[in-house]
Amino acid sequence: MRIGELAARTGLTRDTIRFYEKSGLLVSGRTANGYRDFSPGAVEWLRYVRTAQALGFSLAEIARTGEELRGAADTAGALSALFEEKIRVVDARMAELAVLRAELATRVGTGCPLRASGAPR
Repeated sequence: MRIGELAARTGLTRDTIRFYEKSGLLVSGRTANGYRDFSPGAVEWLRYVRTAQALGFSLAEIARTGEELRGAADTAGALSALFEEKIRVVDARMAELAVLRAELATRVGTGCPLRASGAPR
């Protein structure tokens, strides 16, 4: 299928599809007249990419894990493992943000919130 049809079927712009192709997330062939030619599986793959992005996965993670999933005997199990790992990453980031928030809260009302804690005023 050509890029216009793929865009229509996925709701993505042609520029986004070209970007994914340039990034190596999507592969196309070429027709005799040079137009991009995408397989029917590209629709499902692009839906996966968009869903994974919405769940917080970077494009690099999606590219890496996409290859892992294609070779997995148990796709559901492999996805669950990916989600569990992402939860650990999110939990660690939330802990870092909690520490940052506490530090910012201690500086509120100090006159200069950029001073190091305990530094002379």
